[in-house]
Amino acid sequence: MLQIRLLTFLFGTLGLLGQDLWSEISRKGALRWGNDAEGGAPYIYHDPVDVSRLIGFEVEFAEALCARLGLRSEFVQNNWDLLVPVLGTGDAFDLIIAGLERTPENLARLSMSRPYFAFGQQLVVRSNDLALSSLDRLKDRPVGVLSASASQRLLERHGGVRIRIYQDNVNYFQDLELGRVDAVLADSPIVEANLPLHPQLRKAGPFLETGFYAVGVRPTDRELLRRVDAAVEALLEDGTLKKIYSRYGVWGPEQERLSAWRDEGLAVRQRISVWRDWRVYLPLLLRASVTTIWVTCGGMALAVLLGLVLVLARLHGPTPIRWLAVAYIEVFRGTPLLLQIYFIYFGLAQQLGLRLSAGLAAVVALGLNYAANEAENYRAGIQGVPQGQVDAGLALGMTRSLVLRRVVLPQALRLCLPSVTNDFIAMFKDSSIVSVIALVELTKEYQIRAIDTGDYVGLGLMTAGIYFTISYAASLGARHLERRLRRDPH
Repeated sequence: MLQIRLLTFLFGTLGLLGQDLWSEISRKGALRWGNDAEGGAPYIYHDPVDVSRLIGFEVEFAEALCARLGLRSEFVQNNWDLLVPVLGTGDAFDLIIAGLERTPENLARLSMSRPYFAFGQQLVVRSNDLALSSLDRLKDRPVGVLSASASQRLLERHGGVRIRIYQDNVNYFQDLELGRVDAVLADSPIVEANLPLHPQLRKAGPFLETGFYAVGVRPTDRELLRRVDAAVEALLEDGTLKKIYSRYGVWGPEQERLSAWRDEGLAVRQRISVWRDWRVYLPLLLRASVTTIWVTCGGMALAVLLGLVLVLARLHGPTPIRWLAVAYIEVFRGTPLLLQIYFIYFGLAQQLGLRLSAGLAAVVALGLNYAANEAENYRAGIQGVPQGQVDAGLALGMTRSLVLRRVVLPQALRLCLPSVTNDFIAMFKDSSIVSVIALVELTKEYQIRAIDTGDYVGLGLMTAGIYFTISYAASLGARHLERRLRRDPH
């Protein structure tokens, strides 16, 4: 009897949690909604007239929703593909209004309101590619999609194409124009907003799939969900949604499906146990780690060679060359690696027409950045060689360049080997940042699969194990090389 009362109390307490959250929201008088300001037009973007102000149809929808609930609207910035995990693990915001698709995958991790927007999956290609009219014509070709989106899941189900994953709704259209991808698959509002800016692109065929955007809340926030559902229904019935969407040019025939929508109970996708299905996910992570390895090795090879050129120019070059070497080192050490990657991949293509592939751009960016560090490592090693050895070599009739090659550099390279090894391991981990240019390396693969399965712990442990194994192997190799190069003074 006591057990029954205890269970009744626990379930009753859980049932009040959502109501308690609504009471807290009402007390504060504000509703915090999460979105990503990088989403771009027509969803959410900065007003060209007043750059401090956010506009977009989802911004106005959020404001209208909050007004209907009698609350103040508060926007909270968060990366789009991490909105669902952040909502479920903290109190950064109360709900999500961010083009979140009402799909079985999302319903497995959170509760969702009735839809507030209807969209279609639209394929976009270059205008001169007349033969590309469907996914079947894109076999083995690169196709750009937004990370953690319905477009990505559609391509994964379809198979046969090389998926290029982007962090935003803008850069894959630029890459399509530049020929880095052969097509883009995106939601219809994204396409309608971007095609006028890219006259060299066109739609390819009708919608591949249709779907709905809905507000996402935590499963325990039932009272909040009930009130949001009622508010969305009211905004649809009184024409507020139509007015907002018409201002941004996104009200079309597909929006008529909103009134006819009925909750037919989508089959909720069950959470996947990565430990049980490790034979599926471990190979995916290992394949992604190959990208991490070759990007790191290529970047480090460039950094080692360029760093040596820089230090020799700084220490032994004529004055103008010394100044240039110092300027290079300070600039690349004093600016963020992410900024340098954007400049090399997007900036050079836009301004100079230099269209580097994502892999080559990643290697170049990492190599140029770390070359500045390696130059300083070499400088420390060279200056660590006693000046007496240089003087002795010169006294024996050796030229200064011969002394540098035969006496100074061999010792300096041995002295700075631990620092170079440390930089190699650091670059191995820093290579995760290249995912911003649609290169899926180990960390990005982990993020994609964790969002898909909801298992951050299991996949995280697998990913950490791969990183540790490779880093430890590099450390062992460096120690072995140090022992080989070490000379007994006796």
